[in-house]
Amino acid sequence: MELKDNKNRAQTERYVRAQKKVDAIKGFYIHLLVYICVNLFISIKKIMRNMDNGETFQEAFFDIGTFIVWLAWGIGLAFHAFNVFVENGVLGKKWEEQKIKEYMEEEKRQDWY
Repeated sequence: MELKDNKNRAQTERYVRAQKKVDAIKGFYIHLLVYICVNLFISIKKIMRNMDNGETFQEAFFDIGTFIVWLAWGIGLAFHAFNVFVENGVLGKKWEEQKIKEYMEEEKRQDWY
């Protein structure tokens, strides 16, 4: 009976880990969609405003102000992607799981005292 409980617990833990991974990936794709939509809107507004101020389309399009939001937010998006898709990176999922196990063992040892 105990073997069956351990098997069920292991299966439940795998399911929970998989669900967290799916949620993280879903969150990243939502972030990516918002990034694209908002930045397109901002860029179009900036280009139109610059053209109203007498710039050509090419000047307005290649203005640094048009790209700075894409770049700044893109850096944050890159960190988000790294966090979601890189398992073994610095402070990645393996490190996180190792620290959780470490602290759980520490708690278990303290319970004995």
